[in-house]
Amino acid sequence: MSDPNFSRPGAVDLSTLASKTTAATTAVKGGSYVTDVTEAGFQQLLGLSMQYPVIVEFHSAKDMTGQAVGQALTDVVNAADGRFMLARVDIDAEPRLAQALGIAAVPTVVALIGGQLAPLFQGTRERSEIAAMLDQVAQVAVANGITGRAQPIGSATTDQGQEPQADPRFDKADAALAAGDYAQAVAEFDALLAATPGDPEVIAGRAQAALLARSVGVDGAAVVRAAAERPDDLAAQLDAADLEIIQGANEAAFDRLLGLAAEVAPEEKETIRLRLLELFEIVGRTAPEVLKARRRLSTVLF
Repeated sequence: MSDPNFSRPGAVDLSTLASKTTAATTAVKGGSYVTDVTEAGFQQLLGLSMQYPVIVEFHSAKDMTGQAVGQALTDVVNAADGRFMLARVDIDAEPRLAQALGIAAVPTVVALIGGQLAPLFQGTRERSEIAAMLDQVAQVAVANGITGRAQPIGSATTDQGQEPQADPRFDKADAALAAGDYAQAVAEFDALLAATPGDPEVIAGRAQAALLARSVGVDGAAVVRAAAERPDDLAAQLDAADLEIIQGANEAAFDRLLGLAAEVAPEEKETIRLRLLELFEIVGRTAPEVLKARRRLSTVLF
């Protein structure tokens, strides 16, 4: 980032990733990913940032120079088709929120990633600079296992005053995730699957919750070391693949497990197949690396 206050998160602490896993949503081209947010809705943004990055613009109608920044942010975010949500906060209408977050001037733009606030810039910026910053935000999010996509709020020119809405079906799972009870979140998603078999959002949500449950308190260095020392150890390689997905190294994770699947006994092959299907849901069914890995998986299995 251009602002020195922005620091790339270090080792991933999955205990903080209690995400709003109504995950694997599909963005609709032409939709708007911009919303006006009040103090009451800000807490919900923190939850949504566990699933995808949220860009927050603090602005004022009195600040004429900031209008170009707001338009550039809107254009860049909408063009990204769900990689981000843009939440706009009018500091004149929400002075307490601005004060609580230490907003001293407008425009001020920050990113919410995994529930953490990262300053981006204050004052005016060119559109090209803004686009480059948001690209870096997306890279940081992926490196921390935040790979969901926002749903469009309305048309690109209307309905921009709505607060983000959560799907009530996921309330119990979301509550378990927020409490850090990832095993219970998996159970809640299982209950939803029993009621709606094959629902892609539920399947993706369960996959993310299961990854969180497996990875709480993981020592990344120990996982890497074990995988290197025991290349034929299925458990060690599964853990390493999980870590690679969290870090955004999706192809490396798939290559690791597919390579091992070609060499192991049938029962271990099935374990790998099931884990890969979970990881495919987390990355996204239509992602190019997933489609490629699916074809290779078919070859390995048959």
